[in-house]
Amino acid sequence: MIDLKALADLSYGLFIVSSYKDGKFNGLIANSVFQVTAEPPQLAVALNKESLTHEYIKSSGKFCVQPLKETAQMPFIGIFGFRKGKEFDKFSKVSYKVNTEGLAVVTENTLAALCVEVKQKIDLGTHTMFIGPITFAEVLCSDCKPLTYDYYQNTLKGKTPKGATTFKDYQGGVK
Repeated sequence: MIDLKALADLSYGLFIVSSYKDGKFNGLIANSVFQVTAEPPQLAVALNKESLTHEYIKSSGKFCVQPLKETAQMPFIGIFGFRKGKEFDKFSKVSYKVNTEGLAVVTENTLAALCVEVKQKIDLGTHTMFIGPITFAEVLCSDCKPLTYDYYQNTLKGKTPKGATTFKDYQGGVK
């Protein structure tokens, strides 16, 4: 048997991942973002196929990753983490600018913006992993601490939605 509670010991950051389609922006909170190569620098993100941001990335072939500041508060996190983009215009509630890649860069509660052109897609069943080189990077706050998933769960008492890669439903483990 595999005890899935062991997954709780993996460390993550929390990020806004955004994209665009037909002149509209959408984003969500993700923790499955990681650097996969140094030369050239490439990032990967795994997103639920049912999310609007997933649809926008498939359409545009681009996404922007923004690490959240540790000081980000739950109402801000909730804009991107607990609302569906199909029902709510998330970018109408935050400050942002559009960069040279045509992607929205949230200018509040974020440390940096790293934008990626998708070169590979891997079907993971419920999720897709999008992978590609960084085409734009900007530091927004050089002396701020990143928000970790541990801090989010244990200090801010944040929850994880069912569609997230790290949703915890450890009923019985895996055999």
